[in-house]
Amino acid sequence: MEALATTRMSSKGQVVIPEDIRNRMGLRTGNQFVVVGRKDVVILKSIQPPSMDEFDSLIQETRRQARRAGMKPTAISKAIHCARTNSDDGKSCSQSTAERKQKS
Repeated sequence: MEALATTRMSSKGQVVIPEDIRNRMGLRTGNQFVVVGRKDVVILKSIQPPSMDEFDSLIQETRRQARRAGMKPTAISKAIHCARTNSDDGKSCSQSTAERKQKS
């Protein structure tokens, strides 16, 4: 059975999830949510980080796929650097962008 409740947003933009819903869903302080807003609808979706076993499995699968695609550690490091600095002004980042466009 779904619960229906009303709540209000504070001046700081905070919304209280009613206690009975928190308890039923097992929500605790610090839980994270994805928030989607469209027109007059706001949806909160509870998200959980993967367990260490799930994370290890994801890393292994990512490495397998990278090897199959022929990716080299230097290319991955360069892509991470470009993404983190969000700069496309250096030749190395520009070349990577151009190379990606040619392969598409």
